[in-house]
Amino acid sequence: MIVLGILFYTFITVVLIQLAFYGGIFSKFAFHKHEKQKQKNIAVSILVCAKNEAENLKEFIPLILKQNYPTFELILINDDSNDDTLDVMKSFRLAHNNIKIVDVKPIEAFWGNKKYALTLGIKASSNNFLLFTDADCKPLSDNWIKEMSSHFTNKKAIVLGYGAYKKTKGFLNKLIRFETLLTAIQYFSYAKIGMPYMAVGRNLAYRKETFFEAKGFMNHMNVRSGDDDLFVNQIANAANTTISVSKDSFTESIPEKSLSHWFTQKKRHVSTAKYYKPKHKLVLGVFYVSQILFWLLSLILLVSLFKWKIVLGLILIRFIVQYVVIALSAKKLDEKNLLITLPALELFLIVSQLAIFISNITTKQGRWK
Repeated sequence: MIVLGILFYTFITVVLIQLAFYGGIFSKFAFHKHEKQKQKNIAVSILVCAKNEAENLKEFIPLILKQNYPTFELILINDDSNDDTLDVMKSFRLAHNNIKIVDVKPIEAFWGNKKYALTLGIKASSNNFLLFTDADCKPLSDNWIKEMSSHFTNKKAIVLGYGAYKKTKGFLNKLIRFETLLTAIQYFSYAKIGMPYMAVGRNLAYRKETFFEAKGFMNHMNVRSGDDDLFVNQIANAANTTISVSKDSFTESIPEKSLSHWFTQKKRHVSTAKYYKPKHKLVLGVFYVSQILFWLLSLILLVSLFKWKIVLGLILIRFIVQYVVIALSAKKLDEKNLLITLPALELFLIVSQLAIFISNITTKQGRWK
């Protein structure tokens, strides 16, 4: 009985922590009102780094070239591909004079490092305002450049965008999109409270001068991944960072089709978190641990029937607050069809993240492909 009492009061603490996150932090994005920004018409360089992406480039380059924007160049970075990627790039350059190709050859010091290729692309860009996306990623409107670039100001040098994944059938697709949604809720919310900590390279913009003032990726060049989140974690602050969440600013990528491939992808992404600033690791860790404890203690206390009415009431309160915040956020990010399976997706994601964390500890990280 004493043990159950300790677990009960621990459970109350965990619920309060969860409510603090959802109601106090994540609600900042959920209730965020989008304000239309004035079009800047600044010259923008779009950077796409590609490694063996010939087929994807054929589909997605035209979508970038048809953007409704007066002045932009497209920097295509061929990162030592061994397929027809470079030939595809050259074929587009023949027809479009605003395309520039950077053909990256590997060197031993930066073998297999995407950050080296991106650095060469950034150096080759002609404009101070840089917009990044991936080779398998498409803008969801012809106003993508306009929307993302409109958020640059004299003070705001970093713009965080949303990179969605294409909706297909199956539970894995829902899991991938739910993880993407939850991650976006977090990095948008922390940016709203003045503590930006990451971004996704599928949809990110920053000034070229900001990149070089921070000495580029040099502080974490030895880390295989993190050209997006680690760089933003290093340089972003309340003064220089803003968000873009209009649907015209979204991009969409092709999701992994197998659980093992997604697992490998997430291992690479999660491996960078240990390099975050201590305050960011602390809040992210507390949130994740509180998620695990919420589900674990809920099960133990309900099965034991210890103060089950209070326990059930607290569970319902937490789920209601969570649902409202995620529902409002999902509406903003066009992910509403995930809501019906929210509890199952959350539980499966928690278990998956735990497995990924354990796997990262016990296995060696591979190269970017």
